[in-house]
Amino acid sequence: MLFQSATRWVCSVSVATVWTSPESAREKDAPGLENPVRVPKWLEELSYKDLLDLCEGNRIQTQLLYGEPVLIEEIVGDWAKVICTWQPSKKDERGYPGWVPLVQLKEMERISDFGFAKVRLPKAQLWTKDRKPLLVVPFNTILPVIDNNAQFTLVHTPHGEALILSEEVEHSPGIESFVERSGAAIVSCATKFIEKPYFWGGMSSYGYDCSGLSYNMFKGHGYFLPRDADDQARSGKEVNIEDTNQWEIGDLLFFANVGSDKVRHVGIYYGFGQMIHSPSTGQCVEIIEIAGTKYENELCAARRYARSEEELSNLS
Repeated sequence: MLFQSATRWVCSVSVATVWTSPESAREKDAPGLENPVRVPKWLEELSYKDLLDLCEGNRIQTQLLYGEPVLIEEIVGDWAKVICTWQPSKKDERGYPGWVPLVQLKEMERISDFGFAKVRLPKAQLWTKDRKPLLVVPFNTILPVIDNNAQFTLVHTPHGEALILSEEVEHSPGIESFVERSGAAIVSCATKFIEKPYFWGGMSSYGYDCSGLSYNMFKGHGYFLPRDADDQARSGKEVNIEDTNQWEIGDLLFFANVGSDKVRHVGIYYGFGQMIHSPSTGQCVEIIEIAGTKYENELCAARRYARSEEELSNLS
């Protein structure tokens, strides 16, 4: 995984959508293509049919968070062909590929001498140095640290130096060294996003798709997973799906249509025969009991990424 990419191009909006091609974006998607981006307005104005078309029309690939780096392969008009280097994918060994409006990217000097700050809340406010509101950024936004004290952390952003409340971020010396936490902690965090809408390709607290939810809950607790569900199902530690007594809270459960081996969905095991997941367009993040649902017959794999409490205790 290319977490130390030499690129200096980063996402310069709170959330940038990565499209399949420049032609994939529709006129009605304009609020999601601008800088500043207007994600709430965009989502509010899309009908169920519009949202479903993002998936069925193969329009969206993934999303980027503020400050997330990309490799730019090509610029065509107002669009950039990018590689999302923090999102591992079988589509490209360097990261997830797609197209982003050039106006939502910016070349930024790399600063990491004092480590990084990662947003711990569903959303957090960035402030200018003279304490004026600058930008709202979503959960898991990661920015280089310049300085910090008990009240504020000074971070380096595409808008220059900015402040964020220290209690709203977690600090780490490197991108890959945020503190690993247990499956129980991951599941507890995921419950903060219950009733957040499903959004195809979604990678932010404005809306997640199924693998976006699992990717981000683990990223928020020290683990970088592949971006897509089928890739997630091929990594991690295999868990016996026949013996539910071996399942641990935080295990990932994968599902395929009956008679198929193609993974189409992922959820996080909540314990007690339940999972938390982001189901499909028109639905929201929820906790369900697996027994008696279609998922009971569609379960095809389970993987473990999180360390147990005992393992984490031995590491400390």
